[in-house]
Amino acid sequence: MGDKILFVGYPRCSTSNKAQKWLDEHGVAYTFRHIVDERPTARELEAWIAASGLAFRRFFNTSGRLYRELGVKKQLDEGMAQQDAVELLATDGLLVKRPLVVGDGFVLVGFREPEWEAALL
Repeated sequence: MGDKILFVGYPRCSTSNKAQKWLDEHGVAYTFRHIVDERPTARELEAWIAASGLAFRRFFNTSGRLYRELGVKKQLDEGMAQQDAVELLATDGLLVKRPLVVGDGFVLVGFREPEWEAALL
């Protein structure tokens, strides 16, 4: 698995830091990608949503300032289409829930230790 793991995080996010520490402590090799400096593209997000098996709305950072400012919850509740959501997510890395771990055939969104253990150990 090793170097095929992509860790997409944000250094100023405590959850990203905790998750990165967990990867290091468990000897999981990964490539780090700064979610703001190198934000996910719409094409990547589409692939990651499909691979995750999760609803696309789970990819939004619901606790972020930008999410609230743009009224994203209201837009989602009113039936925002997945394509529109993906295009919006691709505009700013701070809209995307983090951390993301992308591996061969799986995507983990957020840091939930049991899910990470099952997928990565």
